Amino acid sequence: MACFGINISTGRGYQLAVLWKREIHGSTYEVRSAGQTCRLYTDGVFHSQFNPRQPVGGSVWDLLMLPAFFYPRGAIRRVLVLGVGGGAVIRQLNHFLELEQVVGVELNPIHLQVAKRFFKVDAANVSLVEDDAVAWLKAYKGPKYDLIIDDLFAEAGGQPERAVAADKAWMSLLRRHLSASGALVMNFDGRSGLRNCAYFREPAIKRQFACAFQLTTRLYENHIGAFLRKDCMRKDLFAELATYSQLNTERKTCRLNFEVKKL
Repeated sequence: MACFGINISTGRGYQLAVLWKREIHGSTYEVRSAGQTCRLYTDGVFHSQFNPRQPVGGSVWDLLMLPAFFYPRGAIRRVLVLGVGGGAVIRQLNHFLELEQVVGVELNPIHLQVAKRFFKVDAANVSLVEDDAVAWLKAYKGPKYDLIIDDLFAEAGGQPERAVAADKAWMSLLRRHLSASGALVMNFDGRSGLRNCAYFREPAIKRQFACAFQLTTRLYENHIGAFLRKDCMRKDLFAELATYSQLNTERKTCRLNFEVKKL
């Protein structure tokens, strides 16, 4: 199956094709290609996108990765991703950073199969775990992480929604597994979701972080919250991005498309 689409950023045509489709336990899974880009859909919900030739593309997955660049090279060594999907953000982080370990926890075994087969999430430093993220984190006794990404979403009526409430108990659990200056990154389906999380409602949670940022892109409604245990400014992010040719926002060839605001 194929149809024709237009790349928003270039205006050039590309072929859209269904590479793989399965009905499993009442859910429909599809992997589609759009030029060199691989996309994962579950019950019509767009879960992951990655192009190895263009590891950043102005999408929401860029926003999940970007808080890592509030830190200088080498500061982020151990990463935990809760909610792997197709593994796009894992591929992005491994492309730009020299990471010691990346652990991805995903409840859906089909997503893990897709991540390995189609998204090529198979680097030696990556461990993919099939488990419930909340139960796994409660049981975890290992070293702390420099970066934790909470991208836990489910489908409801063809629309994505957070799978775990960002309340005091959950954010406290996440923070306990962060290193002393680490970053917690959380995906919300809109501004109200971010503003209603425990960081804004629970003073005890806010005190556990030195600063926080909101990242958005005009192409998606998602609001990404970045909660840092060290004090940072917007200029720190852009200064670090400028040291990477593909991430330097001053270059016309940079495909990043985002806004960042200190909360």
